[in-house]
Amino acid sequence: MTGYLRLQNLVKSYDGKSNAVDDISIDIARGEFVTFLGPSGSGKTTTLLMIAGFEMPSGGSIALDGRDLALSKPYQRNIGMVFQNYALFPHMTARKNVTFPLRMRRFARHEIDGRAAKMLALVGLKSFAERYPRELSGGQQQRVALARGLVFDPDVVLLDEPLGALDKNLREQMQVEIKRIHRELGITMIYVTHDQTEAMTMSDRVAVFNGGRIEQLGSPLEVYNRPVSRFVAEFIGDSNILPGTIDPARPGVIDLAGIGTMRVAGTAIPTGEVDLMIRPERLRLRHNDTAADANLLEMTVGDIINYGDSVLAIGKARGTPLRARLPGALPDNLQPGSVLHLAWSAADAHVLARR
Repeated sequence: MTGYLRLQNLVKSYDGKSNAVDDISIDIARGEFVTFLGPSGSGKTTTLLMIAGFEMPSGGSIALDGRDLALSKPYQRNIGMVFQNYALFPHMTARKNVTFPLRMRRFARHEIDGRAAKMLALVGLKSFAERYPRELSGGQQQRVALARGLVFDPDVVLLDEPLGALDKNLREQMQVEIKRIHRELGITMIYVTHDQTEAMTMSDRVAVFNGGRIEQLGSPLEVYNRPVSRFVAEFIGDSNILPGTIDPARPGVIDLAGIGTMRVAGTAIPTGEVDLMIRPERLRLRHNDTAADANLLEMTVGDIINYGDSVLAIGKARGTPLRARLPGALPDNLQPGSVLHLAWSAADAHVLARR
C-alpha cells in the first residue's frame, strides 16, 4: 500500500558533487502529522521545498494521491506553506492576507468572504480581522499565516519551523493550537523543526534527518526509547551513552567499560562492541523495595541542576560520566561529592550497535 504523499529515492544536489538530500524515501498517510527533525544542514527544509515545488529534485519522484508532481508549478500543487518569518503582506489586514490565496485562485466573492471568516474563527482571530500585521503580536501573526495556508483547502500543509521566532510560552501555546487545528480538519501536515520537544509532542511520526538522509522514521516514543543509532539517541532527549561489550554466547549480559557487568533485555540485541543508552530519568534511587534483579550503580555527584519538579544530578560512576534525573524536590543531603546509589532495570536501557 502506497502513501498519500510519496517520496521515492529523492535526491537534491546543488553542485553535482555532494547531495543535500541523499536518496530519501517516505510514505505519508492522508491526515498524518509527520515532523522532519534534524540539525541545520541535515536536508529537512530542502526536502520540504521540493515537496512545495520551490526546489526541483536532482533525482527521484514526488507523488501526491497518485499524481506525479515533478512538472507541476508550486501554485498547481494545492499545497499550503507556512513560514517561520510569517511572510505576511504588511499593507494588508489579517482578513486580506487570508483571502489572498483565494483571490489568486479566482474563488467566488461570497466564497472568499465565507472561507476567510471561518478560518479566522478557527485560529481565534475573528475579532482581529481588520488589523494589520504591525498591530498583531508574533503569535497572532503566525495564526494569520496558518489561516492563509489552510483557507483554500490544500491537500497538504507544509510548516517550515513556524514557531522558531516565538518565545517559549507562545511556542507552547501554538503547538497546542496547531495540533487542535490538525485534529479538527484532519489535514495532512509536514512540520520541519530542529526542536525535539515540538517533534515529540506534536507528531504522529518523526523522521530524523542526518547528513541528507533519514536516520530513523517512527513514532515519537519509538525514536525516543528505541533509537537506531547513537546520533538519534544523542539528538533526541538527554541520554547516557556507555561503551561496552556483549559476548554472543551471553546476549543478555553487557560488560560496561570501567563499570562492570550488567543485564540487558530485548530482542535482536547486537553483540561485540556496543553502546548502551540509558535515559537519565530511567536511573532511580535504590530503595529497600528495589527489584532483586535490578542493575546497580554508584554515582559520585559533581554538579546539580534543580528544575523545581526534578533534579538533574551530574557526576561519574567509576570514572564514567553519568547523568540522573530524579523526580521531586532537591533532597536535603544531595550536594557535590555526595554518592548516589542508583538502580535501573534491564528493560530501561537500549543497546546500540557500534558504527
